[in-house]
Parts: sequence; C-alpha cells; structure tokens
Amino acid sequence: MGSPGHRASAAQRPGHRELAAPPAGCCSAGAFAAGVSGPGRVWCGGTVGAIFTCPLEVIKTRLQSSRLALGTVYYPQVHLGTISGAGVVRPTSVTPGLFQVLKSILEKEGPKSLFRGLGPNLVGVAPSRALYFACYSKAKEQFNGIFVPNSNIVHIFSAGSAAFVTNSLMNPIWMVKTRMQLEQKVRGSKQMNTLQCARYVYQSEGIRGFYRGLTASYAGISETIICFAIYESLKKHLKEAPFTSSTNGTEKESTNFFGLMAAAAISKGFAACIAYPHEVIRTRLREEGTKYKSFMQTARLVFREEGYLAFYRGLFAQLIRQIPNTAIVLSTYELIVYLLEDRAQ
Repeated sequence: MGSPGHRASAAQRPGHRELAAPPAGCCSAGAFAAGVSGPGRVWCGGTVGAIFTCPLEVIKTRLQSSRLALGTVYYPQVHLGTISGAGVVRPTSVTPGLFQVLKSILEKEGPKSLFRGLGPNLVGVAPSRALYFACYSKAKEQFNGIFVPNSNIVHIFSAGSAAFVTNSLMNPIWMVKTRMQLEQKVRGSKQMNTLQCARYVYQSEGIRGFYRGLTASYAGISETIICFAIYESLKKHLKEAPFTSSTNGTEKESTNFFGLMAAAAISKGFAACIAYPHEVIRTRLREEGTKYKSFMQTARLVFREEGYLAFYRGLFAQLIRQIPNTAIVLSTYELIVYLLEDRAQ
C-alpha cells in the first residue's frame, strides 16, 4: 500500500472514474452487493439477511398495524375541585412493546409465524436490487449531463429516480409479504402460502389491490435521500477532523473505517426516525378490509384516533434491523473503494 501522502484524491487524479455512491446501501446490504458482487452473491447475501431479520420485520409490521391489541392501564386522577377530592380512574391505552408482541406470537401462533412473508421477500430480493442498480446507473448517466458530474446532487437524484421505478414495479410482491405478516392464525391452523395470498388479493380486490401502499413507498424515498445527505456531510467532517491527520498508516486507516461506520449508523438512525411514519401509513393501507384509503387520509385518521406516537410504533425493531446493517454496508463500501484506488496506483 502506498503511504497516505502519495495518494491523490479522486478529484485530483486524471482519468479517474468515481465509483457510484451507495445511497441504496442506506436501505439494505443487498443493494450494495448488487453493485459490487453480481446477481449470484446479491441473492445469497439478500437471502441470509432476509432470513435473519424476518422475525424483527414481522414484529415491526404487527406493531404498525391497527389490529394490534392495545393494553389498558388505569391511572388514578384526583379532582381537587370536588368537596371530597375523590379519585377518578381514567383508562388509557398502552401499546405493547417488542418483547410483548414476540411473546404473544410464540404463545398463540408458534415460532413459524415469525417467518411469515419470508417467501415473497426471498423472491423479491435479487430482482429489486438488480432493477435498482440498472435504473440508478441509467439515471446517473442522464443527470451527469445536467449537473456537475458525480456530485452529491447527481447521486441523490439518481437514487430517488431508481427508488421510484423499483417501488412501482416491486410493490405487488411487498404487498403480498405485508399481508402474510399481518395474518394471525392460532397455533396448528393452516396459513396461506405466497401464491394463495396473491390469489386471494386478486380475487377480493383486483389488480389495484397489489398497489396498496404505493404512495407511502414513494414518500419513503425521502429516507434514502436524507440518509445519504447526512452520511456525506459527516464523511466530509471526518476527513477534515484533526485526529485523522495526526495518525499514520494502519492506525489512520482503522480510525477512518470505524469513523465511517459510526457516520453510517448515525445517518441511518436520523433518517429512519425522520421518515418512519410513512412505514406505519403503508402498513395501514395494506391491511385487509381497511378503513384507510389514501396517504393523507390515513395520516389524518391515525393522528386523530391514536395520536402522533402511533406513527412511531415498531421504530425500535426497525432500528435494530437497519442501523447495524447500514453501518457495515457503507463502511465496507468505502473500504473497497479505498483498496481499489490504492491498487490502481
């Protein structure tokens, strides 16, 4: 490896072609793998990730649902204006936590229910990643001719365009996945498989039924953009930080790697918290026989009936799934780019 002092930056190197930034990596490891390792490895990587995170995704979806059984807690209130000052009991609904939902699923439905929706998830992993990167590359070519080539604005617009196309085409698969995750059957009863669920949706709701929640998915594009924007800003500050210039060799590379990992985790955490309400709205729109009809109508109804905290049900499960994944994906991406640039010299 050449010393840091002899490495020219990407912008300074004549003839250097900047690698595509990984905004999709803000959402999944599979997307990153698609751009680096080809369709075979993305399917394997996506499969492993889908299997390990499926229980958390099922719990998150159940928490987001309007059918979640809320617990009731009775808080005593004292009316000071009364002569006797007698206490009044006020009932309040409380949302169960992640472990309570997990326990309920295991007791009432069995461990297999924690893997509901895994079939369509596995079917959709490789096509969605391949489609995303094909659209991303094509969009980047177009936007490079409009904006400063390979600038942040190019990456953001390319990521947004690719996500729009991918969401539009893959929504039927994700719709079936959500319906399967929401299906609650007592232990021992037969549950619908992927094809049966798809057939049921078509027979009961027609083709339009497969596109429920699509508007919420479009709103979710903002999460990728927010994540990438925060990550790029933190990465810039890391490069300018005094401790990065005071270390040498392996120590500096290690500091940079873990710094980028922390930056990725922070950016994903902030982006997920800011954009998370769209996930709750999307799940509500995909419920069977739902009273939720459109994005804005659902947002107003949830706020009026359950309050603003309902928009953040399942957030903890989402953060457990996404933050470590994103931190590893983006920091690994930067490491590979660094090694490729070093080898090119």
